[in-house]
Amino acid sequence: MKIDVVKWGGILLVSLVLMVGSAWASWAWQANAYGKQMAAKEAAHQAVLTNIANANSAQVLAEEGKRFALEQWLAASDQSHYRALTDEKTKQARLRDRLATADLRLSVQLDATAATGCDAVQATTSTGGVVYGAHRAQLDRAHAKRIIGITGDGDHGLIALQACQAYARAVAR
Repeated sequence: MKIDVVKWGGILLVSLVLMVGSAWASWAWQANAYGKQMAAKEAAHQAVLTNIANANSAQVLAEEGKRFALEQWLAASDQSHYRALTDEKTKQARLRDRLATADLRLSVQLDATAATGCDAVQATTSTGGVVYGAHRAQLDRAHAKRIIGITGDGDHGLIALQACQAYARAVAR
């Protein structure tokens, strides 16, 4: 009977070794197949991430190009605005200088009907101009300078308004 026990024990031991070996082999095969699937999924995921990064880089470059173009336009617009303001200030300074040296005098036309006492338009003009009536009053230099200053401030405001409108139009596009 000892031989039967040894025989059956050997058979059991061989069966057990075969079962463990086949379990290990199937485990290794499944691990290899699962590893291949995971590697394929990781490669696909990495490709998606690369595509997203490339799209993001392209968008960043496009936005940088737009920003650079806007900066260039703003610089040109500011330069144009500054040039217009400088030209206007130069004209105002020349006009003030001419008023100060009596090279230029400002005058206003008086109401011809109030001066003559009638409501009719005069039929003749003076030989020096095309304005009806010869009744003109010369302004004092100080008042003329104030008027020139007021018109200069208005001109500066109009130039600034034009610059703001140009900026608003450009941003709205």
